[in-house]
Amino acid sequence: MADGTLSEFEIDSFEIEEGGQTKTRAMLTRRLQDVVGLPGSRITPQERHIAADLLIEVLRESDVGTRVRCAERMALLVDTPAILLRFLAKDALQVAIPLLEVCEGFNDSDLIATALSPSATTTHRVMIAKRKVISEAVTDVLVNMGEVEVIQALLRNEGSTFAHPAIEQATAMSKHEQSLVPYLVKRPELKPSQGLTMFWWADAEDRRRILQRFAVERLTLLEAAQDIFARAASDGWRDPLVRKTLQFIERRQRNRDAAARSPYGSLEGAIEALDHQLPSRELFVEISFLAGIKPMCGAQILSDGGGESIAVLCKATGLKRKHFRQLWRGLRRPMADDHDLTDPWGRSVLVYDTISTNKAQTVLRYWNWALTSAMSPTLAAKLEEGDDELLYSVAARSSNLVFGNTP
Repeated sequence: MADGTLSEFEIDSFEIEEGGQTKTRAMLTRRLQDVVGLPGSRITPQERHIAADLLIEVLRESDVGTRVRCAERMALLVDTPAILLRFLAKDALQVAIPLLEVCEGFNDSDLIATALSPSATTTHRVMIAKRKVISEAVTDVLVNMGEVEVIQALLRNEGSTFAHPAIEQATAMSKHEQSLVPYLVKRPELKPSQGLTMFWWADAEDRRRILQRFAVERLTLLEAAQDIFARAASDGWRDPLVRKTLQFIERRQRNRDAAARSPYGSLEGAIEALDHQLPSRELFVEISFLAGIKPMCGAQILSDGGGESIAVLCKATGLKRKHFRQLWRGLRRPMADDHDLTDPWGRSVLVYDTISTNKAQTVLRYWNWALTSAMSPTLAAKLEEGDDELLYSVAARSSNLVFGNTP
């Protein structure tokens, strides 16, 4: 050792024989951190990476306190090599948290690798979800892992962004994890198709928010399709897709043909009959047809525990308050004070009084379109199999969410 260097054998012997190796290692660890943290004007990228590689080897055999101090220091840097960041981010929580909270040196690949690491816990992923900015790519990975606590953190984070598949998956999860609903309702990425589907399992307050946000006028659609109604009529309404789409857009809600054939003569007549006789499937079907909706949609509305959807049905079809009250009573539902917002009747009256006919029609037609467009066994089977043709079928997915076995 005349030249002042140690052979590999002598280094091993030194660490065994010398009692001060802890201080020496601590000094070496700090020096390596110093080198890693040098500004770009004083070190080449290659040498910085070499220093990071050496530092990782030292940290592998260091105590938690040393790794925590290193992580706290690296968290303040922007040029830290990715391999060192990933090593520390996958460590125990007390080591990883300082980095995952504030370090700007992570790119999407680093965060995704950390989230998917076998050593990462749910808490690691929650810390990633709470970062100041979360890209769609990272959000997709975190949502796909299906951890409610992580998804809640993402939804609460205004700096996170959701692509359509991620918000769709979170909406599907909310059917069984209803704690997600209040956060989803506030997300700007939530689409009408998702919000109005989620309505069916939302609580009263979130139902109110959903209707306020997604019950909209159809004025632009009406203006854009004005001349198409005449063309479709001259064609004899032969194209079923054109007919179905225009039925969603048109102003008229009730089914005049059904009224002409009905023994009750009108929707009001059917509701009055319901008020004076026992409810029956046949009468519910008749009410649905008279209201211009399919029986499946009518059954969903008339059996809705909250009752707000019944208010939407009555307002969309132009029923007066008298017949709204008769329908409620005919369904054998308890009736409280009109202004009691702790009771389903009072909340439904509020919806009836505050939503316009045009907006109520938009909601009702969406439900009718979405809940009944995809209920054939063939389409349901395709949806379960993940058929690509149905990937963008809003109606199919909404119907499956409400009536199917969504995981």
